[in-house]
Amino acid sequence: MTATPLAGKIILVTRPAEQAAGLSRMIRDAGGVPVVFPAIEIREPSQADRLAEVLDRLNEFDLAIFVSPTAVARAFEYLDPDQNWPRGLGVAAVGQGSAWALKVSGINKVIAPSGQSDSEALLALPELQNVAGKRIVIFRGEGGRELMAQTLARRGASVEYAECYRRARPDADITPLLRQHERQPFSAIILTSREGLANLREMLGRTWDSFKSVPAFVPHERIAEAARQLGMTSVHVAAAGDAGTMRTMIKFFQS
Repeated sequence: MTATPLAGKIILVTRPAEQAAGLSRMIRDAGGVPVVFPAIEIREPSQADRLAEVLDRLNEFDLAIFVSPTAVARAFEYLDPDQNWPRGLGVAAVGQGSAWALKVSGINKVIAPSGQSDSEALLALPELQNVAGKRIVIFRGEGGRELMAQTLARRGASVEYAECYRRARPDADITPLLRQHERQPFSAIILTSREGLANLREMLGRTWDSFKSVPAFVPHERIAEAARQLGMTSVHVAAAGDAGTMRTMIKFFQS
């Protein structure tokens, strides 16, 4: 593999701005040119008081589940600096990205799937099977999937949400993006959620058709299927994490 396998490639990164730096750096290191155009904006939760109330009684729970690195970052922003993480409170994460974010925040012992990063993979782990009578809090954004809570409740757990952020479509000027695409079409698009995909489609409007053939790299088959339904013709499910995205994208361009 060459030292600059993405030389000459212009990569559209649609992640929220605060999550794009690491991946953008990896693209530059591989010789590519990242263009960051967030398709999702992370905002404060609608009910910050409710989140604070849950954080005040963390010691009542047996397990805390974090569904994303954003959930980790936002939850610890709201946590009182003088408040120690309860010693008896177990921690689980939907994927390795969230597990790493927890480690950075000082939580080293985390239950997390090693491969696929989604609710199904976490729910399949042995530690999440016998939860009858357990009190579980799920840190997430507003309006996330219900599968985790519903499954754990069926297994006998008492489940609460701690919604620590909300997602919104950015109010951004699409003109610079379109001008870039006209000058030199994007070589690839990185999409990390169905909501971000839908937002990008709405923001592009009638110009969406010119983006349908751009290779898209996504972290999950659910997002891939949504992209295909919107007419994208070259959709690729990447391995987990930024490194997995890079490996999949480099392999595509080298094949």
